[in-house]
Amino acid sequence: MKTQTNILIKGGRVIDPASGFDEIADVALADGVVLAIKNVASDFRPAQTIDASGCIVAPGLVDLAVRLREPGHEHERMLESELAAAVAGGVTSLVCPPDTDPVLDEPGLVEMLRYRAEKQHQSRVYPLGALTRNLAGETLTEMLQLTEAGCVAFSQAEVPLASTQVLQRAFQYASTFGYAVWLRPQEFFLGQGVAASGALATRMGLAGVPVAAETIALHTIFELMKETADVRVHLCRLSSAAGVALVRQAKRDGLNVTCDVSINSLHLTDGDLGYFDSRARLNPPLRQQRDRDALRAGLADGTIDALVSDHTPVDEDAKALPFAESEPGATGVELLLSLALKWSADSGVSLARALAVITSAPTAVLGASLGKRQDRVGRLVVGGVADLCVFDAGAAWTVQPAALRSQGKHTPFSGYELPGRVRCTVIGGRVAFQA
Repeated sequence: MKTQTNILIKGGRVIDPASGFDEIADVALADGVVLAIKNVASDFRPAQTIDASGCIVAPGLVDLAVRLREPGHEHERMLESELAAAVAGGVTSLVCPPDTDPVLDEPGLVEMLRYRAEKQHQSRVYPLGALTRNLAGETLTEMLQLTEAGCVAFSQAEVPLASTQVLQRAFQYASTFGYAVWLRPQEFFLGQGVAASGALATRMGLAGVPVAAETIALHTIFELMKETADVRVHLCRLSSAAGVALVRQAKRDGLNVTCDVSINSLHLTDGDLGYFDSRARLNPPLRQQRDRDALRAGLADGTIDALVSDHTPVDEDAKALPFAESEPGATGVELLLSLALKWSADSGVSLARALAVITSAPTAVLGASLGKRQDRVGRLVVGGVADLCVFDAGAAWTVQPAALRSQGKHTPFSGYELPGRVRCTVIGGRVAFQA
């Protein structure tokens, strides 16, 4: 880490969603931790003072779905650009899926990624290990070795498991050793389309992905969870009203399950495909308004635990193809905070809840997976690690892809006017970004 200095953040509205703290206060940082909130000693001598008047001082954002494209794109310096994008968006901790090139199924690859990420002195990176070798869905990976290398959980990324038997074995193994399994609920054979099934996809001649692709997978996951004591499962990027209802019931039944939703599904519908706009070619596909409304309600009432950017930088050539042939994905890590604030304004959800779903709630999803690192993320408390985001909630900005720091310039939110500008991001007691 770069040298830490004493920092005083003055006059901001300090919000810690987990504790309910919400006051105008000064915050003192020293030796990489929060030294004081509100009651700053008169003899505290900061090397740097940040004026946060009119701004909100919150815990650093925690994003559970950020693709860094490394290993695989080292020559393009993707890691540098995507971590720079993260800190510009106030994201101090992020989880990266294992669908890199090569796949994160070997300890050496995980160790290399963590080493390279730490050298950047930017956001904290928590890798997901591949659940099966090469994500092929046949042979389980060496989860113990991958955990020792730094993986916080295990996932198939966007590759659904065709074999229920392999999934059952994965649950049994993970349960035995206390590992978490992260899955995007998608039935293998029904999930091969490029748009959500419905009148629009039919009219456009696009192969559809029915809601049943999600619900069948959820039923399978929940039935196997009932047969496997104590397995922890996190469901990635829920997309349908029916899926929300099933997760709500699973939680009532006492299953150890959490889930998230992407900024795309929270705000957009299949109507945003426009005239075959490849920027809206996403996984999971954008569904109908009733689905979006149910996702918003589920995030508000806690059925859905966290909001994620699902940041997937895609290059120009891959998006310039016809819609059905274009690569799915959109850049999003720089938009996470603003789209959480927009959801708050649109839905009448409190600011504290909007911040919780991108700070303390995703930290709770990671939970025991963080081990001794748990005090590092998602909280703003005295004695906790000094990961903070200072932002102006009242400042509006227009999404201009060319101005984004990510190498992925494609987003369905291009041209949107959004609330909230990040003024400063502090990680481990040092300024990583300042506007």
